[in-house]
Amino acid sequence: METFENLVRAEFTPKNTYLNTASSALLPARTVAALQDAVRLRAEGRALDPLFADVEACRAAYARLAGVPVERVAAGATAALHTALIAASLPPGAEVLTVEDDFASVLNPFHTRGDLKVRAVPLERLADSVRPGTALAAVSAVQSADGRIADLAALREAARDHGARTYVDFSQAAGWLPAQADAFDYSVAIVHKWLLGPHGAAFLVVPEDLGDLPSVQASWVAAESPWDSCYGPVAELARSARRFDSSPALFTYAGLRASLELLEEIGVDTVRAHDLALADRFRAGLATLGHTPVPSPGSPIVSVPGLGHLQPELAEAGIAVSNRAGHLRASFHLYNTAADVDRLLDALSG
Repeated sequence: METFENLVRAEFTPKNTYLNTASSALLPARTVAALQDAVRLRAEGRALDPLFADVEACRAAYARLAGVPVERVAAGATAALHTALIAASLPPGAEVLTVEDDFASVLNPFHTRGDLKVRAVPLERLADSVRPGTALAAVSAVQSADGRIADLAALREAARDHGARTYVDFSQAAGWLPAQADAFDYSVAIVHKWLLGPHGAAFLVVPEDLGDLPSVQASWVAAESPWDSCYGPVAELARSARRFDSSPALFTYAGLRASLELLEEIGVDTVRAHDLALADRFRAGLATLGHTPVPSPGSPIVSVPGLGHLQPELAEAGIAVSNRAGHLRASFHLYNTAADVDRLLDALSG
């Protein structure tokens, strides 16, 4: 634990009590330095080759975190763009099973198609609601609004029994929860939350056979030989998931490389144990104050009904949390401490 403490204290210098990773994470010092180096490189007119190398290093690091071969990982900009790619692969009239009030980026591309049958059910009924004729079941592994964790094992089994494909958004999970991306047909994760990265990047994991996805947004970077494919139609798309890449935000990936290196250095299991211990401390403290959070065992996101209106007041006191649908949402990550938890509890007790 001493190594963990030393690493974390050297990397993070918050000026407040920051309990809002479910919105966006603090950036490690090494990430800030990498971003500055990338900007300076471009400002000075030097070659950008190192920044393109950062993209590939990030792709490989995410593949290790997700437990899949690097050839199955596409690098893009947002979860919604990747969802749109999956939505585009479905035939007219296909049924897509979703969860009520899931994050919009997981839902909207299916609705905007206009010719799909999108069905929404409560999270706890997701697996039981897969039926013959369900083409795809789409869900966030961890619900953004309140931290509830989907029963992904049950979903996987139900989908297999009915011949449905699965799409899982790990945006609120990757970085503290083992992603197990290989267990699903498609999965996605943005990087500016639990992966500690800057805004502007997301990863898509596809099946080994590429899952019948159309390359509807293919640009020169999606070519088998990108630098030979800058002009005219691309002669050959990449034979890997890289065919689904979109042109990378190079500065973002430069910073993200440093963030992912830190996570690998510490280890997801260590991060998870730390985060959950703090969340459990908060839940226990809430009980003593007479508050009952939304049940989300095993999650570092804790949502308290009826207290969302306190968010501005807490912000004034230097405590960063979120107001989500009237709930106060606190989320705990590796840079948080027991003192942070206790400060929030003290503020709520007043």
